[in-house]
Formats: sequence, C-alpha cells, structure tokens
Amino acid sequence: MALSTEPGYDTKLAVPGNPWFIYGIPDNINYFLTTPLVPVAAKGVEYQTGVRKEHKRRKYVGDLTPSTIPEHNYAYMDDPGRKVGNALPGWSFILDDGTEKRQFTTTGDAITLRAFLEDAVKGYTRLYTQGARYKLKDPALSSEIEG
Repeated sequence: MALSTEPGYDTKLAVPGNPWFIYGIPDNINYFLTTPLVPVAAKGVEYQTGVRKEHKRRKYVGDLTPSTIPEHNYAYMDDPGRKVGNALPGWSFILDDGTEKRQFTTTGDAITLRAFLEDAVKGYTRLYTQGARYKLKDPALSSEIEG
C-alpha cells in the first residue's frame, strides 16, 4: 500500500509570524481565513552517526563471563516528519461559521490562536476550544455577531 501524498487531516500548516502550527486539511482551514495557510515543507530523512562507548554484553541471563564490546561508531536514520499511529501533537479546536463546521489541531495556546484568528477570519465565525467558545468576526465588518 502506497502512502498518500495528498494533503490530509495531518497536514502541518505554517501560521505566519508564529512558532506554532495548525494541523488539518488545507482547504478546510483556508475556507475560514482571508489569507490561506500553506503546508510546511517536510524535511527528508537524515542519516546521522554516533559513538557507542565501550560496554559489556552478556550472552545469556546469568552469564558469569560477559564479553567487552569496544567503542565503535554507528549510523541511524532520523525522520523528523514521521508520526506514530494517528496521533497529532497539540489540542483540537473547532471553527463554525453557521454553514461549515470543521475541527483542527494546533500546537499553539488558546490565546495566540484566538489572536491570530481574530485578524484572519472572514465573516462571522465561532471558535470552540477545550475551555471556551469565542465569537470572531472579520475586522472589515462593523456589525456585532449575533448569538
């Protein structure tokens, strides 16, 4: 089975001017925003090396004469884009504009997420976090959000 290269629910999206990320389907988050977020370019697999110190190794449990392994170099593969299972970092939040309702995940905190979204949403949008609900509106609109 080949891995999909299409953007999915686990696509890492860069938030301009912030060190945290939003994970989700790009078209879904960009539906709510005036300026689209772009996926972060994943780094490729890197091969690294290390040095293993001299150590003793037993052939079996209770071995009274362990052998000594001399110091040696080793190589390993580091894949910064690899995920284990379906786990996504951070916490989830929901955006709802009355027509569309979508869930995303972020590594930022609620205060910086709300500050970013207040300037970035188009139209009236509700932000549901794990602790509170916020009413957001496009800064270009002057009327208050109802309900």
